Amino acid sequence: ITVLTGAGISAESGVPTFKEWREWSAMLTTPEAFAANPSMVWEFYHYRRCIVSKAVPNAGHYAITALEKRCEQQGKEFKLLTQNVDGLHSRAGTKSVEELHGSMWKTRCCTCDQVLQNFDMPICAALDGKGCPDPSAYDANIPRLQLPRCRSCNGLLRPHVVWFGESLDLGVMERAHESLRRCDLLLVAGTSAVVQPAAGFIPLVKGGGGAVAEFNLEETPATRYCRQVLSSFSVSLFLFCLPSRFLKQSLCSLNLRCLSFHS
Repeated sequence: ITVLTGAGISAESGVPTFKEWREWSAMLTTPEAFAANPSMVWEFYHYRRCIVSKAVPNAGHYAITALEKRCEQQGKEFKLLTQNVDGLHSRAGTKSVEELHGSMWKTRCCTCDQVLQNFDMPICAALDGKGCPDPSAYDANIPRLQLPRCRSCNGLLRPHVVWFGESLDLGVMERAHESLRRCDLLLVAGTSAVVQPAAGFIPLVKGGGGAVAEFNLEETPATRYCRQVLSSFSVSLFLFCLPSRFLKQSLCSLNLRCLSFHS
C-alpha cells in the first residue's frame, strides 16, 4: 500500500496554507526571492514554524501510522508520500515517509549543501518576535550574518524545501516511483494531486494494474481515475477508519486481498 497526502490532511490540525501571509507569500517561495531578500523569506518560514510547532497530529495522521504498523505485522510493504512540509506525519509515528517537497524542520547550507534537522525556536535570535503576517508589517531587514548560519562552514542556511522552479530530490523521487510501481493500492488523501510530480502518480499506479482510492472532502481532478471515492466533511474521519472493518470493505470492493483484517 502507498499513501499520498497533501495539505487537506493537516488542515484539520489547524495548519493553514499560508497563502495570505502579507498578501504575497507566493512571491517568497522561489530561490530568486531568497537570493534577493533572505531576511523576509526567513521571516515567513519562522512564522510558519511557529504556527506548526503548536499544531498536533490529528486522527488522519494517526490512522496512517496504524496502517503502517498493520502492514509491518503482516509483512506487507508500506510507503507514505507526502506533499506537506510540516512534519506532522513523523510526529504521529509514521516511519516510512518520503517528504516530496522537503521539510520546514530541516535546513540546507547554501555553501556546503549540508542538510540537518533543526527544531530550534526561534531558529536564530534575530528572528525572535518577527514574521508578523499583517500586510502593514515592516520587513525586519535582518543582516545576512544574523540569519541562520551553518554550524560547519558558517554559510547562510535556507529552509530545506522545494521552491517553485526547483527540482525535487532525485533520491526521494526514485524511492517514490519504486513504491508506486510496486503497490497494489494507492490511497490519496487530502490532495487534488494535480501538481507535478503527484499528478503522474495515479496514472503510474493504474498503468501497473494497481487500484486507487480517494479520501477527500469533495471531487477533485483525480476522482475520475479512482475506483473507490470516499467523501465527507472530515478527511480524518474516513482515515481514522482505515485499519478497521471500513477499509476491509473498501478493499473487498476493489477486489484486493493485500491485507488481512479482523473485526
